[in-house]
Amino acid sequence: MLTSLTVSNIVLIERLTLSFDGGLTVLTGETGAGKSILLDALGLALGSRAEFRLIREGADAAHVSAVFHPPRDHPVWDRLAETDIPRDDELILRRRLKSDGKSSASINDVPVSAALLREIGDTLVEIQGQFEGRGLLDTSTHITLLDRAAGHADILEKLRSGWDNWLQAQRNLAQAKRDLEKARAEEEWLRDAVEQLDLLAPHTGEEDELSAERERLSNVGRIGESLSVADDALFGDSGAQTSLGRALAALEKTAPLAGGILDDAKAALERADAELSEARAAIGGAGHALESDPARLQTVDDRLHELRQQARKHDCTPDELVDTHARLAASLAGIEDSAGALAALADNERQWRDYYRKIADVVAANRIKAAAVLDKAVGAELPPLKLDGATFSTAITDLPPEQFGPLGTQQVRFEASTNKGMKSGPIDRIASGGELARFLLALKVSLEGDEAPRTLIFDEVDSGVGGAVAAAVGERLARLGKSTQALVVTHSPQVAAKGDTHMKIAKTATDSGVISGTEALDTDARTEEIARMLAGEEITAEARAAALALLES
Repeated sequence: MLTSLTVSNIVLIERLTLSFDGGLTVLTGETGAGKSILLDALGLALGSRAEFRLIREGADAAHVSAVFHPPRDHPVWDRLAETDIPRDDELILRRRLKSDGKSSASINDVPVSAALLREIGDTLVEIQGQFEGRGLLDTSTHITLLDRAAGHADILEKLRSGWDNWLQAQRNLAQAKRDLEKARAEEEWLRDAVEQLDLLAPHTGEEDELSAERERLSNVGRIGESLSVADDALFGDSGAQTSLGRALAALEKTAPLAGGILDDAKAALERADAELSEARAAIGGAGHALESDPARLQTVDDRLHELRQQARKHDCTPDELVDTHARLAASLAGIEDSAGALAALADNERQWRDYYRKIADVVAANRIKAAAVLDKAVGAELPPLKLDGATFSTAITDLPPEQFGPLGTQQVRFEASTNKGMKSGPIDRIASGGELARFLLALKVSLEGDEAPRTLIFDEVDSGVGGAVAAAVGERLARLGKSTQALVVTHSPQVAAKGDTHMKIAKTATDSGVISGTEALDTDARTEEIARMLAGEEITAEARAAALALLES
């Protein structure tokens, strides 16, 4: 429900804050008082196209904010959750127009696009009258209204789910076909690559192992030379072993004379002699192992070259060839097994298509039945609304398969003829603003149980009518006000008298110019305003009596 509207610097409105209650609110005032301006301002807050001409002369910017308190289960909250807008008890829609041609919008103080503001606004308010592309002028709403009349929300949810799953199944099948087509184009290359890697049979760490072996085989001469130098230094004529032997012999000669003080030194020299013997054996063993093997060196070089060549070919490191081999082999196996996988995906797509078409057929049948009932109900409401020569019908056409969607396989469009003998045509092209508003009123009173309650706003609903017709309009608006919030801009005293709340819009001359303001009327003021609407500027006793009679009826 719309609870407040704040407007600043919109044409004649300098600053204005209005509070709204539920039920039917009527707005009256003399022609030019600013009623349409107020609706223009509300339209801005709801995402209508920015009209910079609306900025009050001399002002730098215009501001509009509309505050709503939707029920906790209103679908607007789900949509806002998708946009990461914080949820609160109230929903504040703001719009700002600057004189430099820039505009901004926000929802709960989070900046949003004008498109999102309009989308959210459309879920909260339904406006019929002068607003282009809204109300019955928005043909996309026709199918929603018919579905509401059909009362098959549960089936529609199955339809949407079926469409989503069918669409995903189509995408999966198409992607698999593209992947297979690409794979088959590369199959010859893939098969050759796998065969080469099969033959190569690389293992992780092989490059490091081969590099180390190559390094050793390439330096046999240098290593052998170092072993020779070491052997000569230790075991040559003047090497360490000879010197160690002389030292040990000297100690052995004098050890009996030393009373044991040479024992440790003698034992150390003996251990050193033993270690030297082991060293000589190790040097000899290393020398034997160093035998040159040119053939092995070539084998190692060839293996390293092949590993690195395959790595370059597949844009990876030699250690990654193992994983690359497995991946390519899996791709090749996938091609070979593709027929079965494609068949499964195609079968899944067919199942979801059949499910969608089955549900769509149920929805289509429901719509045809609901259209007949709705057309009859709306038709019964037209004569009392001075549309006795008019007709209303629901045109349902089948869509081509490429236009199927989450709402099914049909297009729905309301058609009308406003005069007897006139050919029916799209309601948004046939009917005038006032006629459209009355058609919408007839629709609203014919529909029961709005799934997503919205504030209804009627402009020019009483255009060109009076007397009993205006009374009929007022009665139907009052009926709507019992189940939803409705706002109506009216020049009809019969309509004004049916309001639960009555607001008067008037112009006032100030030092800064003419401004427009609004006041909520009490019973006495309301009687005077309705009397003015009946009699004009000079209010007579008879007009006041008639006003009281209307208010009491």
